[in-house]
Amino acid sequence: MEKIEEKLKILADAAKYDVSCSSSGSKRKNTGGIGDASASGICHTYTEDGRCVSLLKILLTNHCIYDCAFCVSRRSNDVKRAAFTVEEVVDLTMNFYRRNYIEGLFLSSGIFKNADFTMERLLRIVKKLRTEERYNGYIHLKTIPGASEELIKEAGLYADRMSINLELPTEAGLKMLAPEKDHDSVRKPLAFVNQQKQAFKAESKLIKHVPTFVPAGQSTQMVIGATPETDLEIMGVANSFYKDYKLKRVYYSGYVPVNNTSSLLPQIGTTPPLIRENRLYQTDWLLRFYGFQLDELLNTHHQQLDLDIDPKLSWALRNPHLFPVDINTADFNAILRIPGVGKKSALKVVQARKFGRLSEYQVRKMGIDFNRAKFFMRCADTPFSLGALSMASVKNRILREGNSKYKRMMPQAQLSLF
Repeated sequence: MEKIEEKLKILADAAKYDVSCSSSGSKRKNTGGIGDASASGICHTYTEDGRCVSLLKILLTNHCIYDCAFCVSRRSNDVKRAAFTVEEVVDLTMNFYRRNYIEGLFLSSGIFKNADFTMERLLRIVKKLRTEERYNGYIHLKTIPGASEELIKEAGLYADRMSINLELPTEAGLKMLAPEKDHDSVRKPLAFVNQQKQAFKAESKLIKHVPTFVPAGQSTQMVIGATPETDLEIMGVANSFYKDYKLKRVYYSGYVPVNNTSSLLPQIGTTPPLIRENRLYQTDWLLRFYGFQLDELLNTHHQQLDLDIDPKLSWALRNPHLFPVDINTADFNAILRIPGVGKKSALKVVQARKFGRLSEYQVRKMGIDFNRAKFFMRCADTPFSLGALSMASVKNRILREGNSKYKRMMPQAQLSLF
């Protein structure tokens, strides 16, 4: 038991740098066994930096044949090494689940011997859980770059989500810090899994009982800040991956210095640049759900995201000719682009104005961040026009009011800490 606990400590700690562990979107139902990844899905618990802790998140092994400068498990790193057996991972998962410690499994691995050798063991784990233990809970399985398509296809029949890390946004950055790897070994498995998903979907229209294949889709992850890519380059890569491989998510992981001896890596202390991560996620959200195009948010004239304001507000300040938006006459998409207005709030506005013109006091009750939105919208009783204010003064007022609101929300005892 002590040996298993020591392995768990080592391999769970090594897995914490992989943030691509969302568990949404699965439709795998309980068929008489244990657990259910459908209906309510997984209950998520996140740490401050976005790591998910609701899953048993481990590596099969932290032995690795590669020597990626940014990776804690690189072969040249002087760390304790460990490896689970197939049976140990299966037993841990089932025992933790029965004790209600977890609601799913996130399984990754360093690569030992070769890609197929590692992928075959990952496949044996998920297959054993599904077929022998009758486990129907959530499983997120990392695809091993370079593994054979036969192994990947079979693994997709048992996993809810599969992912494979792009590692670094550009090929140039990857060659600098991980010369043994290339982006092609990531693109090929993503394309193959996407093709298989489409094939299974087409079969389901003709055949009544077709097995589920990666029902929660695919995701990938990029390390941000280890190499000098601009935000435009990063989001350009993410945007193309969404379009080409129908990914569910792209994760942006702020570089954590795990190799202070490498002159190739920036020495930025111990804290990842979380504000840059946050701005990239906000941009990602605007591209996928708010109808923005990449060149509206980032382009050759604006290659880096503003760190002090969110990308939607930044775009609005650069396009004053589009504002103010009259919420009583504008369409849904125009209202959605107002800073401080979300999709639910925009829908409430469109529905409510059917019963009469909307005034400020009514809009304030619709979940809108009115202190931000008031500079970019016109209600029935709005007293001023945006043209009366400069964009610089609007930005300063929003920042000032935001800071004041934050301080009011802070307990008085904590104010001295800031």
